[in-house]
Amino acid sequence: MGRIIAVANQKGGVGKTTTSINLSASLAEMGQKVLTIDMDPQGNTTSGLGIDKNSVENTVYELLLDDISVEECIYPSVMEGLDVIASNINLSGAEVELISIENKEYLLKQKIDSVKAKYDFVVIDCPPSLNLLTINAMTTSDTVLVPIQCEYYALEGLTQLIHTIDLIKERLNENLQIEGVVFTMFDGRTNLSLQVVENVKENLDRNIYKTIIPRNVRLAEAPSYGMPINMYDTRSTGAEAYRLLAEEVINYENE
Repeated sequence: MGRIIAVANQKGGVGKTTTSINLSASLAEMGQKVLTIDMDPQGNTTSGLGIDKNSVENTVYELLLDDISVEECIYPSVMEGLDVIASNINLSGAEVELISIENKEYLLKQKIDSVKAKYDFVVIDCPPSLNLLTINAMTTSDTVLVPIQCEYYALEGLTQLIHTIDLIKERLNENLQIEGVVFTMFDGRTNLSLQVVENVKENLDRNIYKTIIPRNVRLAEAPSYGMPINMYDTRSTGAEAYRLLAEEVINYENE
């Protein structure tokens, strides 16, 4: 049975999409069968995995609002063993359209339940806000992985996110757990990055992954070529870091 992980943080620019793309690709590289669901209307995870978001016929939008099967929305990515349910700007209007629908918090779950057994992992890239799309992702998921940027305001908003996760666990998905926190955009040359890591470790009583994702030019370049980092520059520090994170994620399951 596949484990479903929502990658979420309501702050933008924390490496959420980068983590969704490269964790998925690293898991697939290790022989796991992976489905990545792009719940962000920007569609950057879609294009970062080599799919033209503007020419895709069936996206998350159609999956949630039209009467089509989940199989019709699954596309192969550039990476073997990694499938994608794509997103594009159409999804930005979905929230208003969803308001009048019954059980609107469970629309994604109802669709994904039928295919999750085919995958080892389902990774969901959430939008950078705590909206109905994020709630759908969290009611579908088993765990939430939270990327945190190594910067001064890292803890700001994290308390709110944890509160939201706890609320969803209490009211909508009693099995939801916090998978853990992963530090991104780490710059070992600055004291600030080191201080942020120490500060979060002291103040957060949650699983914190040992792997820290460095600030890396190749990681930033890869999406514009429609490739995950392990295809774009397999020996880069970014690629190595996401492989280590994927190993930790796989082993977390076995703990």
